[in-house]
Amino acid sequence: MKLNLFTTDHKYILRLALPAIAGLSSQMVVSLVDAAMVGRLDNAQYYLAAMGIGVIATWAVVSFFSSLATGTHVLIARRYGSEDFGECGKVLNTSIIISFLIGVVVAAIVVVYSYQIAYFFAVDPKVALYAGQFLHYRFMGIPFFLITVSYRGFFFGIGKTKVFMYSAVLINFLNIIFNYILIYGGFGIKGMGLAGSGLGSTLAIICDAFFYFSVSLAPAFRHKFHYFKNFRFVKEIAWSIIKISLPVSLQNIFILVGFLSFISITGLIGTDMQAASTIVFSSLQFSLMPCFGFGIAVQTLVGNSLGSKDFKLAKHYGFETSKLATLYTIFIGMVFVFTPRLILILLTNDDKIIEVAVPALRVAGFGQIFYAIGVVLANGLQAVGKTLYVMISEVVLNWFVFVPIAYFFGVYLKFGLIGAWSALPFYVVLYAAVIFVKFRFGNWEKYRHV
Repeated sequence: MKLNLFTTDHKYILRLALPAIAGLSSQMVVSLVDAAMVGRLDNAQYYLAAMGIGVIATWAVVSFFSSLATGTHVLIARRYGSEDFGECGKVLNTSIIISFLIGVVVAAIVVVYSYQIAYFFAVDPKVALYAGQFLHYRFMGIPFFLITVSYRGFFFGIGKTKVFMYSAVLINFLNIIFNYILIYGGFGIKGMGLAGSGLGSTLAIICDAFFYFSVSLAPAFRHKFHYFKNFRFVKEIAWSIIKISLPVSLQNIFILVGFLSFISITGLIGTDMQAASTIVFSSLQFSLMPCFGFGIAVQTLVGNSLGSKDFKLAKHYGFETSKLATLYTIFIGMVFVFTPRLILILLTNDDKIIEVAVPALRVAGFGQIFYAIGVVLANGLQAVGKTLYVMISEVVLNWFVFVPIAYFFGVYLKFGLIGAWSALPFYVVLYAAVIFVKFRFGNWEKYRHV
């Protein structure tokens, strides 16, 4: 598949990006629904505190290992662009084997030591008990989750992002149904409280893995990529997946630490400021999720173009996709700046927190406009294989620009929450500039082998 540079259409980019955006957005919705269900249990404060520990622990593991989708995606996109379909099948097979082995090991450790882990992070014994129950059931599904990660990278790489959208809708619908039944009880099943949320998520993930497997049975995929006919582990491919994925994994963890540090800094300003910052971060999901969807699209487009050795087209796709994403962030930025309360009232009914968060969301609304360029072109560089460069760029700017400026303006100069959040535009603009320069002026000819 090789498209002429001058016939490239934004509709082609959107056809890849919009299903990915829809799938990512549905994940955000189900997280809010889960929290709402747990928040309606008796003694909700204990359950919500325990859920916070469980979700962060799960998110840390998921963030670290879900980058296997990036490595799989990049390799598949390259081989698909060069029409080497048999190699695509080998990449999928190898990725599934890696994912399953890692998933079994991680699940076994956390399931066995779930209560010890929970008691390490929780002060209140009741909170620790509930968190341990959640982790015990939630991590049973990790091997199946990582298998879906491999399938996701495969379908992204061949441009079938709608499969991910259907998968996301299915798993999130089942997640809500299973969680409701298992949390509160029903159909002869006794309510399990927070443990039911963990088990419900695991059951939904298992169903999702079977969904991906059933799709892979379709003759159109099975006969073209021959993954069942030649199911085996290829060491060289495994090393390439890990080499691409590991910097992304480390990047996810380091950035998590950076943003947690920022939240801690706002806590030094005041508890209300910290709560408001949490709400502002949640509001930014309306901007970030679509940017990630455009990023998925650009990884496919750049990878396919490099596979067909059309370096000019690869760069063109990167810039065109970043333009579309920026149009979206400009629109969201206007909403954040001019009508911030419309967004904040969706997340909290506490008038005091809303009023504290309004100026911070306005500052964040301006800064996030430039985030589209950084995210989209960073995904393009990952498709080239420059995942280490992207990791170093974001981590350095997050730890040594964003966090220190937030402390300097917010705490040291006593400018409060607005001062802390003013660090975001500095961070985002610098990140976009660093990524843009590398994407625009990098020598792509030497990146042809990944």
